Amino acid sequence: MSVVLFASVVRVRDGLPLSASTDHEQDKGLQETKKNLKALSKKLSQFPDRCSLRSGVYNINFTSSLGVGYLMVCTENYPNVLAFSFLDELQREFIVTYDKKRINSALRPFSFIEFDNFIRKTKQRYNSPRSLSTKINLADMQTEIKLRPPYQLSAEDIGSINGFSQDKQSKYKGIGPIHMLEPVTLAGIVTCVLSVLCGALNLLRGVHAIESVLQNEDEDFNYVIAFFLGTAACLYQCYLFAFYSVWRNIKSFLSFAMICLCNMYLYELRNMWQILFHVTVGAFITLQIHLRQPQGKAPDYNV
Repeated sequence: MSVVLFASVVRVRDGLPLSASTDHEQDKGLQETKKNLKALSKKLSQFPDRCSLRSGVYNINFTSSLGVGYLMVCTENYPNVLAFSFLDELQREFIVTYDKKRINSALRPFSFIEFDNFIRKTKQRYNSPRSLSTKINLADMQTEIKLRPPYQLSAEDIGSINGFSQDKQSKYKGIGPIHMLEPVTLAGIVTCVLSVLCGALNLLRGVHAIESVLQNEDEDFNYVIAFFLGTAACLYQCYLFAFYSVWRNIKSFLSFAMICLCNMYLYELRNMWQILFHVTVGAFITLQIHLRQPQGKAPDYNV
């Protein structure tokens, strides 16, 4: 008989269990599988966002998104399309019910014990395929599974969970979830445009400074460097605003510091209002970069 036996929701960063279904099964093989599931839940960040693992006569399936992992144990003949549709339902409901701040601030295991009721009801539905088939459309899910099948973990992966090596991490490089940024706001767009304008003004002044240096050897070539460094800093701020990067906030702050230093050096060539404009735009885009945080890539099953 193909059934869902157990399901749990955990926080990805530390494996803290947030909610789980009640389990009365005493089968030794199932208990061993649950131990593997518990070990996996503490290392979800090291695996792709959608995986399956064969554990004896049982399968462990899990997905992770937005800092939360959804895991389940089912019999080996339970269809993959139903398994990941089940996890998708848990994910959708959990995201709607609990905000990110509350999830991140949870300190005790099973802080969202009330979600167990939804897991139990969903589990019952998915263990009755006849009644389930009339309520969901699995065609899109089947296409999704075919185009992006779950990564198949092996016993070797389980054996190295407690001592996960750097070589093992590189095995999954490029498979995991893509870092996506939150939607762009109007304020962010305006600030980015102003930053491009500042970069263009710096570039134009830099070209004129080169002409002055060529015509007059007494001109300070450092002004040229300052203008072009200001241009690079402004454009790099725009890049950081548009795309995810490691140490993104630190890089934006350093770019802002570069803008300030360049304008301090150019104080003889600019009036106070021009300097204030460049520094203010730099400060605002630094703020916008900080506010536009990365978000997890939620699987889109279109169920």
